[in-house]
Amino acid sequence: MARALLWVASVLVALFLLAPIIAILPLSVSAGSFLFYPLPGLSLRWYQDFFGSDFWLPALWNSLMIGTAAAGLATALGTPAAFGLWRMTGAARAVAMGVVLAPMVVPVIVVAVALLLAFGPIGLVATYTGLVIAHAALGVPFVVVTVLAALEGFDPVQLRAASACGAGPLRAFFRVCLPQIAPGVAAGAVFAFATSLDEVVIALFIAGPAQRTLPRQMFAGLNDSISLTTTAAAAVLVGLSVVLLLVVAWLQGRGKQDRA
Repeated sequence: MARALLWVASVLVALFLLAPIIAILPLSVSAGSFLFYPLPGLSLRWYQDFFGSDFWLPALWNSLMIGTAAAGLATALGTPAAFGLWRMTGAARAVAMGVVLAPMVVPVIVVAVALLLAFGPIGLVATYTGLVIAHAALGVPFVVVTVLAALEGFDPVQLRAASACGAGPLRAFFRVCLPQIAPGVAAGAVFAFATSLDEVVIALFIAGPAQRTLPRQMFAGLNDSISLTTTAAAAVLVGLSVVLLLVVAWLQGRGKQDRA
């Protein structure tokens, strides 16, 4: 009975979390022009409008390009930061961890205002470089957390053995440690990419007309006029999210196999 109640509770929670997505996705194939049920018919016209539009497609490419660059920068910064935190002990580690994870805790609107004030005087507002740096700052904590989790299964004795064999710290890290935590690093990069792909508040503050991302375009579209093309854009984002989740699951499974 307890197991059955647990399964029922799990299903109800899953339905509660998925209900908004389940409600919006069918509207992307509606033959009508309004957000209402029941659907008057089925049509792919909104997907045709999305992929054939000079309004939506550039925003999608901007999101993919900025997300890829931000994920790469976040991974390059977060991986050595996680390694340094892993080697630290005591109160210093707690303080450093709090600083690194601050973007996850501080409200994103506060981060956006701070970035606007910081980037304005140095000319990074309304530039791709500024948006990539801002999204990378949001992605670094996810990389740090994921890489730290991977490092929990790494035996530091191997680094001492590499040092005894004449390898320097950098050589030991790249030849001994990094290959074993590579699935965790890749998973962190995926999470950083997903964070950039979903972000809208910072884009509203520091992105210019040329740097419109897909979430910002959806937000602007809902403010101007409600079109079911927005639901097609939402379906594209959901599809990308599902792919990213599958990639993370595969990387985690591969990491477990490597540790075994």
